[in-house]
Amino acid sequence: MNRSSAIRKVFQGVASRQQMFRMFDRHARRPNRWEDDAAPLYAGEWFEIADTEHDYMFEILPPLWIRGSMFAMREFLTGSVTSVFFAMRIDGVIRHFHGYCDLSDSQAVERMRVEIIERESRPVRAMTREERLEHIWSITADDYRGYAGDRWPEESRGKRTIMLYGGQTGSTLKLLDDLSDDEIAAKLPVQLRHLPSSIAA
Repeated sequence: MNRSSAIRKVFQGVASRQQMFRMFDRHARRPNRWEDDAAPLYAGEWFEIADTEHDYMFEILPPLWIRGSMFAMREFLTGSVTSVFFAMRIDGVIRHFHGYCDLSDSQAVERMRVEIIERESRPVRAMTREERLEHIWSITADDYRGYAGDRWPEESRGKRTIMLYGGQTGSTLKLLDDLSDDEIAAKLPVQLRHLPSSIAA
């Protein structure tokens, strides 16, 4: 199973309400869902939402806490990981974000806030390879993404897979992390295919 507690952007652009709810549990179909500690899988994921979605989430339940322009959801996703919503002024514009923070780490929320501001303050839009792969995973329907099972080599089992369309050669299943640059470009929406790459984006 993929493990990452790094702070990472998982969707490019502003998520609609439908996309937001879908991304709240991007890993719902992982194997052994109820048998492992999922906190490292979710903690650190973030994406942008519209102000209407931000306000909608604020009204659902009384927040666990409110700190300035941030609030945390009372219901935890797993362990000590919960949704934190941010309203931040970036380059003179108020923007809104959702992130999963592990509240057992007292610095997690502030680190994510700083990371989002730094990432979104860059003058040139760019995407790292990792961001491209995460965006592809976020936008792909469950029927066309999954996890390597027993038929895969042992070192690949539990890793994320994605369905590729090969024209006359038919569809094939491939590890998400093994997609070539051309395969990544083919999977991205047209408006994202030609964004520059950035090592630190």
